[in-house]
Amino acid sequence: MNTITQDMKYRLSLIKYAEKYGVTKDAIKYKTNRQYIYRWKHGYDGTLESLRNKSHRPHYHPQHTPEEIKLISDIHRHNCNADLVIFWVKLKQRRYSRSISGLYRFLKKRGLMAVKPPNPKYVPKPYRRWIITSSASRLMLNSFPPSV
Repeated sequence: MNTITQDMKYRLSLIKYAEKYGVTKDAIKYKTNRQYIYRWKHGYDGTLESLRNKSHRPHYHPQHTPEEIKLISDIHRHNCNADLVIFWVKLKQRRYSRSISGLYRFLKKRGLMAVKPPNPKYVPKPYRRWIITSSASRLMLNSFPPSV
């Protein structure tokens, strides 16, 4: 990509202004924070390419090894309805080294998540309506059953 983006021009102007007047005045003028300016100033090597957005993609994305997959399937066979945390703890006791979120993604991808029965329907208690009538000398509370 040889195109120069507006972001790159903006960052270049930030760096030039900071070199001339200082980072604090630069942050005030461009309404940004000093850390942002320092970050781009540190990475600037004199070319516009150094001001391009870098990839945020992770460098390393480990896959489960066949031994780990076998361990998960063996333990899942005996604990198919276990909660995720309990299942993860049992795996950890057998030298499983992944995080609980990694285990969750693996189980969800393979369709091995425990199927929980749906919660029973919530049935509210019968509603009782209170009517408050007041007069100068007394206070009456009348209770009506739900059918009225």
